[in-house]
Amino acid sequence: MLVNNAKPDGGQAIRISERYSIISVLNENPSPCELGDVYPYHSVPGLFTPMSVMTFEDSGIGSLQNNPYLALFGRGVLVGIIDTGIDYRHPAFLTRDGKSRIYSIWDQANQTGTPPEGFVYGTEYTNEEINLALESQEPFEIVPCQDTNGHGTALASIIAGNVVGSVSFRGVVTEAELIVVKLKPPKKNLRKLSFVQEDVECYQETDILLGLNYLTQIAGRIHRPLAVCLAMGSSHGGHRGLGTLSDYLNRIVLNPGFDVAVAGGNEGSNRRHYYTRVTDETFTHTFELEISKQDTLFALEIWTEIPARLAVKITSPAGESTRFIQPQLSSCYSFGFIFESSRIYVNNITLEKENGDQLIMIRFENPSEGIWRIQLANLEEEDYAFHAWLPAGNLISNGTYFLVSSPDTTVTEPGNSVYALTVTAYNSQSNSIMPESSWGYTRDNRIIPDIAAPGNLIPCAFPNERYGYISGTGAAAAHAAGTVAMVLEWAVIKGYYPTITGYDVNRLIIRGADRSNQGFTYPNKNWGYGTLDIYSLLRKLNL
Repeated sequence: MLVNNAKPDGGQAIRISERYSIISVLNENPSPCELGDVYPYHSVPGLFTPMSVMTFEDSGIGSLQNNPYLALFGRGVLVGIIDTGIDYRHPAFLTRDGKSRIYSIWDQANQTGTPPEGFVYGTEYTNEEINLALESQEPFEIVPCQDTNGHGTALASIIAGNVVGSVSFRGVVTEAELIVVKLKPPKKNLRKLSFVQEDVECYQETDILLGLNYLTQIAGRIHRPLAVCLAMGSSHGGHRGLGTLSDYLNRIVLNPGFDVAVAGGNEGSNRRHYYTRVTDETFTHTFELEISKQDTLFALEIWTEIPARLAVKITSPAGESTRFIQPQLSSCYSFGFIFESSRIYVNNITLEKENGDQLIMIRFENPSEGIWRIQLANLEEEDYAFHAWLPAGNLISNGTYFLVSSPDTTVTEPGNSVYALTVTAYNSQSNSIMPESSWGYTRDNRIIPDIAAPGNLIPCAFPNERYGYISGTGAAAAHAAGTVAMVLEWAVIKGYYPTITGYDVNRLIIRGADRSNQGFTYPNKNWGYGTLDIYSLLRKLNL
């Protein structure tokens, strides 16, 4: 649970910033309406899912590394990964003499060892312990951390994987050191409040926040620049960059030597966003949602634009309706249906604390398959606009979608952060944006994504000494994080700009972006400011 430091709680809290702390709540079986009645929306961590399923010349990296005067391989830079873990035994992460290039691993899921200093769960493994494991016939008896998913290993290899023998593969910064946070599964009580099924792989916001805190603490302690790849995303929140994770990223990248590349999301073609401006003189509007029988638990969020004040009514496929639910400061209403097993829970919150806007959250339990209708009425009796989002990633199937949808404003959190580098994915072979890539802008019309990077069938390492390909904005964010590490090496390690902040790095990357595609005006909601091109950036700096 997230608490504002202005209102301290009686429980033991882990302070992560001047504004926020994290506390654990012992409530194994919360009722759905405790969200709203007991726990405010903003205090309940969101659930995030991975954002992925290379020709270096496409981003100018090969050209730069081949220049002997500006050879940048990430030497002296730390690369931070917060994901599903890493296969530390993979040759892509070993030096020529067989030693690990991983500085440390925090395995949040393993409670058998010693947590990092200042943290209360998980197990930390140092470089020395990892090297002992590599020398052992039974490495997992010393360092039992594994990446059973493979997503984290793939991202780490795109950023910093070695050239291995005759394998046609190489990461962006082959001499950087890695710090890895393996996220643990979310707590069951959070799944229950958020209406996420038990078998869905996802990760909770507080663990990501603490992972970021861990990375920055280590980098600060040993005085090294840090490039972080965050390839998790969520449609939870107001899409204005005002949530807790976005706010924390903003604070990180304003520090010298720290930067974060964030995946923009893969929601562009999933039909999970609805937007309209209502000018009808009745001031009411109905939109439709097709629900698949696969999706037995999920939540829908509706965010209104000021000064609208909306009431909501929901109608099932069989024609049964709720009454109009009025907005209140704190409320939760439960509705069952006579002829169906469906049950819905509705929070119509007049003032959501983090965004200051009205939020209508509708949670579905065993909804009937078919078309559901959601009707909104503005109590102010004037024109209004609103957005609605379904969950991102694998939290629902592709069989649940809006009948009329918009690909705009689909960048996932925390990609709406103001200062982090938000990355979309393009196909470098066809020079086109990947169809699934999320579109900007933010809900308050701020320009995102910032940059486009290669994200289609990117070669990568997988656990157990395997290689393959990965696609999506997560792969693109990894590519961009490697570029960030190169800039940090140039600026901090080589001494050209020792006090550079992450935000400075991002603005330099944006300035150096390739905007030669004559078919577009830049910036735009698909490509941002253009495609990643670090060689162009340093050329423009006369280096």
